[in-house]
Amino acid sequence: MTRAVLWLRLAAAFALMTIGSLVMLAVAVPTLFLARRFYSEVVARALGAAVLRICGVRYRVHGAPQPASRQTVYIANHTSTLDLFVLIALGLPRTRFFLSGFLKKMPPIGIVGGLIRIFWTVPQEFPNERRAIFKRADRILRETGDSVFLSPEGMRITNGEIGKFNKGAFHLATSLGSPIVPIYFDIPSAINPGMGYDARPGALDVYFLPAIDTSDWTVADVEKNRDDVRALYVRVHDSMGATGRLPKSLSLHEDAPAMQEALA
Repeated sequence: MTRAVLWLRLAAAFALMTIGSLVMLAVAVPTLFLARRFYSEVVARALGAAVLRICGVRYRVHGAPQPASRQTVYIANHTSTLDLFVLIALGLPRTRFFLSGFLKKMPPIGIVGGLIRIFWTVPQEFPNERRAIFKRADRILRETGDSVFLSPEGMRITNGEIGKFNKGAFHLATSLGSPIVPIYFDIPSAINPGMGYDARPGALDVYFLPAIDTSDWTVADVEKNRDDVRALYVRVHDSMGATGRLPKSLSLHEDAPAMQEALA
């Protein structure tokens, strides 16, 4: 594919995002900005899927999200700009998102993010502000019972490895007592734009791994639990790279019974 075609696809995707965000705003006005789930799970979902189609990207989903009635903390590895559009296209039920506040500078994302009530984050260099953001999110999630998605890596990791995990997602899951559902994105390097936007046509896979019970987690064990979940991601990542398949065990501990049937 020539660079000209790639740039035309990119321009079309940005134009669609702009039009879609304005359509969502037009829908939000008569609904008094109260129909967040409709904006997120219907309008934004269609917008995300349409952007992927323009880029020629297909996504295959293995497993399924939790029901809307079950508050869940979703996490995922973060390797690509594509992740954002795949997440939106998944239409995770009754789910709020943490995203970098930097993305608000892009008007379409800023408009959509405001309407679906994203929790905008700041860099790790501002710990006090981050604590305040997570504290506010914790309060809102307790009040609403909404689920939430955030990336424990906190940034796109483009070196082919699983990055360092931050503690925020695990503090939040511990506080809420809600299960963590790990999502694994398997994006072939041939189509992955990494930090850029020039995605190439092809297919990627999204795996919903089994839910992790956090009901007995404590604040004292946040770092251990974070490291255990990261180790699971490393096992999954290594197995997919070596065999193209998930490992036999999808538990936090390798000696636990295999749980791959949960993805059937």
